[in-house]
Amino acid sequence: MKILKKTAIILLVAFVAIQFFRPTQNISHGDHTKQFLVETNPSKEVKVILEQTCYDCHSDNTNYPWYNNVAPVSYWLSNHIKDGKKHLNFSEWENYSNKKKDHKLEEVLETIDTSEMPLKEYIWTHEQAKLSEEQKKLIKEWVLRSRALYQLENLQ
Repeated sequence: MKILKKTAIILLVAFVAIQFFRPTQNISHGDHTKQFLVETNPSKEVKVILEQTCYDCHSDNTNYPWYNNVAPVSYWLSNHIKDGKKHLNFSEWENYSNKKKDHKLEEVLETIDTSEMPLKEYIWTHEQAKLSEEQKKLIKEWVLRSRALYQLENLQ
């Protein structure tokens, strides 16, 4: 019993101590997706969908939930965001070549078609991020239109 009690105390101390060390938050001021929005010109509906389902993990600005203040959850979220931005970062859109932009939009289509995105874990706590069939259709139409423009530019 003494071992169990010591282990519990050590774990409690470690849990409290980790609360004082936090990962850097993904917060950017200003219009961090301006170039992306100008180039791809999404409808108002698609823009809202992107804000509610994509930007938290795929831009330089995350709206953090309250539970991000509790470690180790804060580290778990930070890793998800870093991984999401590694695959696609709407805030870095202007730094992508037209070929890469076209490819990233192609990947958006694929992840929508396979329901790979938004992540199930994200939907658990952000119910508004669950995409309806109509929302998927709007995104697909927008992506196909945007891809056509990049493909035309690549031909020139």
